[in-house]
Amino acid sequence: MLEQAEAPVTGEPTAARQKRDREATHRRLLEAARTLFGEHGYDGVTVRMIASAADANVALVHRYFGSKAALFGAVLESEYVIQRVIAGEGDDEPLPLRLARHFVRQAHRGPSSPVPRMLDRSVGNPEVTGILSEHIERLIVEPLVAQLSGPDARTRAMLAVTIIMGAGPVRRVLGLDDLRHTDPEELTTRVAAMFETALAPLR
Repeated sequence: MLEQAEAPVTGEPTAARQKRDREATHRRLLEAARTLFGEHGYDGVTVRMIASAADANVALVHRYFGSKAALFGAVLESEYVIQRVIAGEGDDEPLPLRLARHFVRQAHRGPSSPVPRMLDRSVGNPEVTGILSEHIERLIVEPLVAQLSGPDARTRAMLAVTIIMGAGPVRRVLGLDDLRHTDPEELTTRVAAMFETALAPLR
């Protein structure tokens, strides 16, 4: 299916219109991929399916993202807000408390985000494993290490990452209803203590 061109806007320069159309197509492809990966997992989705759902040409997937694997990575990255949490953008609270609030927010989001479903349905695929490894290293581990002073920064960061990522297997096996039914402030206090311990200098 060919990409549908939008009606020209009177007086709008051609370059500006083309840029707007490219951005709209890029957004549609990303949204279509997010939905399809969440429904079918990595192996159950083809580039053609994504292009069809986005009402775009298959070639545009390769032009904007390079490959299905890269598009899967782009969907993950678009959902990752934790790097902003780690950086403390607009938030001067201590790092353990920022991480705890993020953890609790994610637990209470429930099924609204497709990313947990994407990962649940894609686990075991070697390409997905490689993508996840790269994203966790670049978007979580390295930013955490940069925030820490003193020795053994990477070890301490990895302890925190274990807390962050550990919710995934628990969610898949047991669900997170017990956490969602706990008072958010009480939960935040307890999780913040876990992060504070993980990030503290080793003795």
